[in-house]
Amino acid sequence: MKGGFSQCRSVLITGSSRGLGLHMVNMLVNSPQRPNVIIATARNPATAQELQKIVESHPGVNAVTLDVTSQASVERAFKEVASLVGPGGLNCLINNAAVSMSTDLEKVTAEAMLKTFESNAVSPLMVTKAFLPLLRAAAAQVPGMGIHRAAVVNMSSVLGSIQLNWGSGAYRNYAYRTSKAALNMVTRCLANDLGSEGILCMDLHPDLGGPHADLSVEESVSSVLSVVAGLSEKDHGGYWDYSGKILLW
Repeated sequence: MKGGFSQCRSVLITGSSRGLGLHMVNMLVNSPQRPNVIIATARNPATAQELQKIVESHPGVNAVTLDVTSQASVERAFKEVASLVGPGGLNCLINNAAVSMSTDLEKVTAEAMLKTFESNAVSPLMVTKAFLPLLRAAAAQVPGMGIHRAAVVNMSSVLGSIQLNWGSGAYRNYAYRTSKAALNMVTRCLANDLGSEGILCMDLHPDLGGPHADLSVEESVSSVLSVVAGLSEKDHGGYWDYSGKILLW
């Protein structure tokens, strides 16, 4: 992991009860370049045993209740996070929470499409919008672009690429693919709106590990955090994979 996180006072990661989010929290807390304040959100942190172990053993790590599909929950979480980060604001928001269900042409339903779209595209936008006052407070502190100032990292997927979904694409998941394509557009819209304020916005595709992945989960998370740590103005509005490679929209 690059040393950029040593310049980042606060980071918030949604969907931190398991999977990629939990691994990101765990790797950050064990890094010598860790941020001062790490906020890990989950729908029910009290039942997330691994997350609770990290919170109990590492000062500066905070578990916050957040259901990204509930506006009331988002508003409550904002108030709690505001008290944790103080006037310095929030330096890095990682919108990681997402859902995925098997929805090929035979299985796809309107309900599955709408639920996935809500979680994977609408919710990252609403969370970002709610936390803008904290991101703006951080952006007002220093110049430049990156996690030392203010950044929104949306965890997208190569599966959201329209250009790459042609021919041999075996993963025919209508709901997941279209939701991530929509998230990509959300990110570009945010980048257009927030760039003048010094808030960096970008999409990042992780390699999620597992039998069909190129990397282990640990290797993927390490690569993801390395990319996030090194973000600068050139990455604003970008669509990257875990290795720092530019992806086709």
